[in-house]
Amino acid sequence: MGIRKKLMAALCALVVGPPMTVVASSPAQAVGPALLPVTVTNSTGRGDAVHLYVIGIQLSSNRLGYVNQGGTFIPWSGGQLPPSPAPDASIPGPGNGGSTTIRFPRGFSGRVYFSLGEKLKFFLTPDGLVQPAPWAGGDANRDILFDWSEFTYNDAGLWLNSSQVDMFAVPHAVTVTGANGVTKRTGDVVDNGRNAIIDGIRSQAGWANTVHTRADGTVLRVLAPGKAAGAGLLSASYLDSYIAWAWNAYTTKTLTVVPFANQPNTRYFGRTSGGVMTFTNSAGQVVASFNRPSSASVWGCDGDLPAPNDLVVGPISRTLCAALNRGTLGTVDTQPSTNAGEFYRNNPTNHYARVIHANMSDGKAYAFAFDDVGAFESLVHDGDPRAAGLILSPFGAVGGGPGNPGAAVPVLSNWNNKCIDVPNSAFVDRAQLQMWGCNGTNAQKWTFTGNAVQSQNNKCMDVDGGATGNGAVVQLYTCNGTGAQQFTLNAAGDLVNLQANRCVDIKDWNGGDGAKLQLWDCAGTANQKWRKG
Repeated sequence: MGIRKKLMAALCALVVGPPMTVVASSPAQAVGPALLPVTVTNSTGRGDAVHLYVIGIQLSSNRLGYVNQGGTFIPWSGGQLPPSPAPDASIPGPGNGGSTTIRFPRGFSGRVYFSLGEKLKFFLTPDGLVQPAPWAGGDANRDILFDWSEFTYNDAGLWLNSSQVDMFAVPHAVTVTGANGVTKRTGDVVDNGRNAIIDGIRSQAGWANTVHTRADGTVLRVLAPGKAAGAGLLSASYLDSYIAWAWNAYTTKTLTVVPFANQPNTRYFGRTSGGVMTFTNSAGQVVASFNRPSSASVWGCDGDLPAPNDLVVGPISRTLCAALNRGTLGTVDTQPSTNAGEFYRNNPTNHYARVIHANMSDGKAYAFAFDDVGAFESLVHDGDPRAAGLILSPFGAVGGGPGNPGAAVPVLSNWNNKCIDVPNSAFVDRAQLQMWGCNGTNAQKWTFTGNAVQSQNNKCMDVDGGATGNGAVVQLYTCNGTGAQQFTLNAAGDLVNLQANRCVDIKDWNGGDGAKLQLWDCAGTANQKWRKG
């Protein structure tokens, strides 16, 4: 399990923000470059100017500062009370459809901010940096459209995650490419995912005020429940009734916490008495106790749920916090639960986390501080990285949907980031579809129109002969509206043939160029997970 630290502790006492991923591990034998290239791609569909910031801490010196586009670290200096404006640390970002390369110096941990349309405003005190906190009514950045990713790059590799711990504003994916050439990617929303998340949360009773809209009609962000409740925009006691029920469930039964997936024999046993849940180890010794937490403690994974970086109290606390946010405490008596089908079934529930996860291509997100429990976080890691990426995702529908009808887009495998391809760009009947490195050609452009997935020359994705069994060949054929050509890309990332109720599958788990596509029973496996590019 990753060790999560507050940026407040990692950066300075004045930093306002969510936890970031810091993983304690031994340095890898191979070490990434001194300056790691990070490509920022703008796929938002918006015309706003983009401004980038790389802000954090130099690990060797423990100095706070920022990094310029070339990767040079520059420490902050000065600062006053009241806080004074910080020097302009912005890097010009890419226009829509473009990309900009920045660099992470090895031995640095922090955030990459990206703002659209207006530069962010940072401030300094004698003790450090004051970062944007748009959940506060008087914050200078409240009406700016912005977001951030978090990272650590050291001798043990790169950890890079998209974060929704405080808010959801600018959807973005993160990638890392290792020395072996394999690229890992996560954080993609489904088609029209930003709108689906905003509308899905706003429609829940009591949650409408968590959405902040600028005077010009631009929806800027949805605040996480802890931030919204702190600002008086969500009931401060929203989750209390569920917490009380779940906590009291263990007055009559035992909760078993198995906090380390690789240590199944390390177990702790919890029982509740008088509002206090006490944990013992396998020898019967008391090792931790927790007061029944408030909604605020659950939203923040702090307060009554302190999580020190030890090997007992912290891991138990993180597990409790994840179970309470996901609504599994009280019903699943061995934690952590790793069955996402059991999450968010309680009432009241964490609709913020529920809706965000439901609209991610791979189901992963950092919707609360310890969403990494059970590996449900939107994080990429490589111990020997050679490149990384941030992709600012489309704000609306990409292909064949409202706001962008008829747009042709690539369809990528979440497993290996290759594209569905028409061999040799030969748009002929019965051309068996394959996987190929994404190259932007028309052989990899698909238009989603109704339930048809259309290529060039009036050809459609098709199942040979209308077959419905496992192993049926997925091919190209003249569009005819039959069941063999009825496909849907669902929120879970499954590309399903509706007639067969089977998924498009990369045959034999072949990760190379030329791998063929087939239908197979939907199993939720990585070779059946897809997204629009």
